[in-house]
Amino acid sequence: MTSQNKEILRIANCSGFYGDKLSAARDMVEGGPIDVLTGDYLAELTMSILFSKKRKDPNEGYVGTFLKQVEDVLRPCLEKGIKIVSNAGGLNPEGMAKAVEKMAGEMGLECKVAYIDGDDLIPRLKSLQEEGETFTNIDTGSALAQSGLRPATANAYLGGWGIKEALDMGADIVIAPRVTDAAVVIGPAAWKFGWKRDDFDALAGAVAAGHLIECGTQVCGGNYAFFEEVPSFHNVGYPIAEIEADGSFTVTKHPGTGGLVSEGTVTAQLLYEINSPAYKNPDVISHFDTLKIEEVGRDRVRVSGCRGSTPPSSHKVCMNILGGYRNSMELLLTGLDIEKKAKIFTDVLFELMGGKEAFDEVSIDLIRTDKEEAMRNEEAFASLRISVKSSDPKLAGRIFSARIIELALASYPGFSGRTAPGAGGPFIIHWPALVESRHITEKVHMGDQTVDILPTSQLDLDEKLSQKKPIELAPVPSGETIEIPLGRVFGTRSGDKGGAANIGLWAKSDEAYAWAFKHLTAEKLADLMPDIAPYRVERFDLPNIRAVNFMIYGILGEGVAANDRIDGQAKTMGEYLRARRIRLPKSIIPSSSSPLKA
Repeated sequence: MTSQNKEILRIANCSGFYGDKLSAARDMVEGGPIDVLTGDYLAELTMSILFSKKRKDPNEGYVGTFLKQVEDVLRPCLEKGIKIVSNAGGLNPEGMAKAVEKMAGEMGLECKVAYIDGDDLIPRLKSLQEEGETFTNIDTGSALAQSGLRPATANAYLGGWGIKEALDMGADIVIAPRVTDAAVVIGPAAWKFGWKRDDFDALAGAVAAGHLIECGTQVCGGNYAFFEEVPSFHNVGYPIAEIEADGSFTVTKHPGTGGLVSEGTVTAQLLYEINSPAYKNPDVISHFDTLKIEEVGRDRVRVSGCRGSTPPSSHKVCMNILGGYRNSMELLLTGLDIEKKAKIFTDVLFELMGGKEAFDEVSIDLIRTDKEEAMRNEEAFASLRISVKSSDPKLAGRIFSARIIELALASYPGFSGRTAPGAGGPFIIHWPALVESRHITEKVHMGDQTVDILPTSQLDLDEKLSQKKPIELAPVPSGETIEIPLGRVFGTRSGDKGGAANIGLWAKSDEAYAWAFKHLTAEKLADLMPDIAPYRVERFDLPNIRAVNFMIYGILGEGVAANDRIDGQAKTMGEYLRARRIRLPKSIIPSSSSPLKA
């Protein structure tokens, strides 16, 4: 079954993050027919960046690069009737809307611009706590009031109904604040097909579509585990979701672009940065373990059958908290006795600093990249990474850096800095929490009109549960085994979820999945990746797409903007897992992954 001869809405995404390719908006508008142009900019880290900008200038707080993209495409979009929907409003959607209106006026264009707010909880934070909202950290279980911390920003993740209302009002451009990533797809789809609040299966499909295209080129072959399948990485195409009236959709890209849209690339992106397969949204819970993924043509993958259920009675809240100051420096240690050299240096350094207890937090990481039989000087290097945090900016700043430099001629042989000493700077803690949806009202503004939109959970609708079809697994393969890197058989995609990391793993065959389903337990994952052993690991199953998803709780500390890991967003963790060697049945190993190639 294909989407041919069906009424569809083509939604194209031109941005997967703040800093993505500027020309992508123009490429999407000029590359072929589309109906809606979206852009997703608001990762959790982005909210921290926008807060820093707004702190310096109250008129800032939105994504300035989006303005440049709009300038590129506004005229052709108006001429072709292409709607523009973006969450680039960030912390200042009204300011962004005014900037777009001003720009359109200077271009001599008539353009209806709507913006949405109602996500900002800072003005009401105290009263909400007095009403019983604890804003308990989802990752740590700590209540905000007991933490002693004061949020600088607190934004509820809004849904897509405000966007639909803006389009109903005739908006050409809709500027959203902190909405869910899928909202910029849900709103236009609900507007096009006239969906009602309880059309949960259709809405669940739109959530899946929004989740798949939100990260731009990733669903089109970017960062794909089996990268050798991708014909070309030159000019990788951005994704288009061709949405149908029942919420089914086809993921594709413009012809003539690089990359790949396949069952594998779509599966990989579906697993990206999710927790439970019951993917929660303020408009619907989308059950990713009910959908079907099938290739229906070259660079065309259809997703259908996603079931939806009644949305939760709470909204997720993204809080940014000024956590103090931090600094770090990386040193090179070379050759013999690496661990002894590291101990000599750190012992003396912290004695000069008054002990590790002088800081709020100290992280010392010795990274052994050195080789015993190095053939180049650089192959004999190990790295010593020292990071500190303190409420005292001087201690974590110039004093810390100065003490390290003072030891440059008085410590281990071969002392050399890999990074230059710096003054350090403030860090921001990500605090994910929940708030009862009864406290949330989206407000849609266009011209002199303002319309209030209540959350779906606050309407008198019948509750709907999702029904899953049981899936019978293939027999677990047995027989002769061989040791091989896990990634020669399985694909992965990993990322950050606040203080947690996720690793989604999928198989290409029913037999390989049956093996993974039985053998790749949370305990086995910790065996394969010893550094995650101290953390709680949970596995979720998606047998409909031959996948499992692992959540590793607490490994990213207080979020990407605050942790001291080299890969603070866990982007590399999946590839780390794929490189681990494991004994697998010969029968599930593809012929292209022979022992010689392994």
